[in-house]
Amino acid sequence: MNSITIFTDGSSRGNPGPGGWGSVVVTSDTVTELGSAEKHTTNNRMELMAATEGILHTPKHSGITVFTDSKYLINGITLWIKGWKNNGWITKTKDDVVNKDLWMKLDAAVKDRSVKWEYVGGHVGIIGNERCDHIATDFADNGATKLYSGPLSRYDLPNILDVSHDSVAMKTKKSSSSRSNAKAFSYISSVGGAIHVDHSWAECEKRVKGVKGARYKKSLDIVDEQKVIEEFEQLL
Repeated sequence: MNSITIFTDGSSRGNPGPGGWGSVVVTSDTVTELGSAEKHTTNNRMELMAATEGILHTPKHSGITVFTDSKYLINGITLWIKGWKNNGWITKTKDDVVNKDLWMKLDAAVKDRSVKWEYVGGHVGIIGNERCDHIATDFADNGATKLYSGPLSRYDLPNILDVSHDSVAMKTKKSSSSRSNAKAFSYISSVGGAIHVDHSWAECEKRVKGVKGARYKKSLDIVDEQKVIEEFEQLL
């Protein structure tokens, strides 16, 4: 593990809607919690903010391990970003890359540091991820979370660097048949390079019906919703 460990998470109520982000930066003897809120944003923007602000809190040339439950974040910074930069931050549809401003800021932040990206499942009992989720959702809900900054020895979560998880909390994959019969949590559509989240099929149908190239898919829960959004964003 690198000398500095960062846990990150983002949250958005409504996606888009009120949002928040949280980061926990851990060195060998200190812990710094970071977080903030935005009135109108998306979950992915908050994930990007959490990672960027956490990394920028470290000295240049640091060795860092970032733990995140966002595959969008990891895929973007390790795989997709090269193509985006080569194409001048323009997608195949000749639109700006979604969240271009934040991707550029993150790209600049990692340039002067050695960053290793690690994926962790959300809500599976990983202490750092759970703490960041609490910070992010509390800010999204206009909460008043008290952010800690001080010695690791005095931190309320002394096992913050434990990245083992509670396997009981892991979600099992749903079969295609059970998915088709399951009640929808939301409907995600991609129309003209813009991604929308609707909470009824009627709303989604109005958006996509008769529109050439439109895509849509239902989600089964908040975690699945994020996965579908990430799938669509990869296709932009």
